[in-house]
Amino acid sequence: MKKIGIDARLYSQTGIGTYLQNFLFYLDKNNPKKESFYVYLRKEDFSKVKFNSKNFIKKVADYPWHNLSEQIGFLRQLNQDKLDLMHFTYFSYPIFYQKKFIATVHDLTPLLFKTGKASTKNSFLYKIKHFFYKIILETQIKKAVKILTPSETVKDQLINRFGQFFENKILPIHLGVNHYLLKSKENISLRKKFNERFFIYVGNFYPHKNVEKLIYAFSKIETSSKLILLGPSDYFKDRLFQLISKLNLEKRILFFNNPSISDLVFFYKNALALIHPSLSEGFGLPLIEALYFNCPIIASDINVFKELLGNNYLSFNPNDVDDIGNKIKKFLEKKPSFDYKNIIKQYSFEKMTDKTVKIYEEVLYGN
Repeated sequence: MKKIGIDARLYSQTGIGTYLQNFLFYLDKNNPKKESFYVYLRKEDFSKVKFNSKNFIKKVADYPWHNLSEQIGFLRQLNQDKLDLMHFTYFSYPIFYQKKFIATVHDLTPLLFKTGKASTKNSFLYKIKHFFYKIILETQIKKAVKILTPSETVKDQLINRFGQFFENKILPIHLGVNHYLLKSKENISLRKKFNERFFIYVGNFYPHKNVEKLIYAFSKIETSSKLILLGPSDYFKDRLFQLISKLNLEKRILFFNNPSISDLVFFYKNALALIHPSLSEGFGLPLIEALYFNCPIIASDINVFKELLGNNYLSFNPNDVDDIGNKIKKFLEKKPSFDYKNIIKQYSFEKMTDKTVKIYEEVLYGN
């Protein structure tokens, strides 16, 4: 039986964590059975992950990403396990790993937006971190037998950055809707607190997410509707809260920290629209989740969103505060509706998992 390794050390992280949770869920559900899967997890996640299939072997790999222990300890562990194929699900990996591997590259945001604003480290440490990021990513692109991306947009970015030579081994596979969302009911207790009309933003608050400009745009609109920012409580959220306070918007723009799955269902079902002002994305999971709940979308006119939605959303220039504000006003005045039933059929984590397994088999057996 061939042995396939899967790097799941980011299992509990946002974004990539959702990708891993769904991939492992459907891999276990539709178990290929021809291979054994070695799933590498941080100690904190080990007990959270359970498999029904006997050919899934959990391994503690308590090596933080972007860390020297990853380059030494994780490398040693992988070599000892003598895998036939390894799947690195993030760009950070042991660069001296010499055996056959596949890599998933989720986005190129750190390369495209080198500002230092997305790091809490001082500028010197940030420059060192960014230098190693470029080396590790370039090494991964060159050495991987296949590179998976969540969109055609990321594939194009990789080709533009690293050259046409790598085109044939870069395979875009769209993501889908979190299976937890598909089976969860809304938290109806939130109806009492949020009983007025509201827009939502869902995601992190890193600078490339561009929430600062959304706040400025919303400050210029005369509306009784609220804007609710759903995301983690961290340094970047605190920085935005200071801006909201400075603009005296505390009653109009609210934070909802660390929403649960049932909380998200409530917000998607009851929001006027999802507003997503990002400057750079590899995919856009909140957009696909909004599609599923038929929540209208107002978002950036960046390539990846056009790839996912076509013209089925109200788009704006994310660098233009006035345009963001005008599109929100247009939405309030004209109340456009979009039919997402056919679009949502294109996006499925289960289909993504099946396609990934076929790539495993192609690499291993030449099918």
